[in-house]
Amino acid sequence: MKEIIVYTDGACSHNPGPGGWAAVLMYGEKKKELSGGESETTNNRMELQAVIESLRALKTPCKVKLHSDSAYIVNCINQRWYAKWQKNGWQTSQKKPVENKDLWQQLLRLTSKHDVTFIKVKGHSDVELNNRCDELARAAVPRG
Repeated sequence: MKEIIVYTDGACSHNPGPGGWAAVLMYGEKKKELSGGESETTNNRMELQAVIESLRALKTPCKVKLHSDSAYIVNCINQRWYAKWQKNGWQTSQKKPVENKDLWQQLLRLTSKHDVTFIKVKGHSDVELNNRCDELARAAVPRG
């Protein structure tokens, strides 16, 4: 299995509002940058979209070390919140619909194809590739 290192980030101008997402994928010496945006979204949706698009870009099953500054994503995966959501019909413990269910379902389908380890990084610090993702995500926010 190829070993891929991924960094992701999302950005939103107002929340909700226009937003952008970005990912940097590395395999050996190769580096690929991805980014995109939406005119009406939330920061959490952009964080999720960055992870989804990074995994979607992988052509074959890979071993992935995915770095994100989103506690929302890293904690959900590492603490298996999604298992309770699924068991409860995609409702939270407060019996409310899970936000971003559509993206969580896409993410879970993609993570089942790969061996993914989610790693929390501190945002807006000295993590070079996280800072690069932040820069790309902010640049991808639609201006209108």
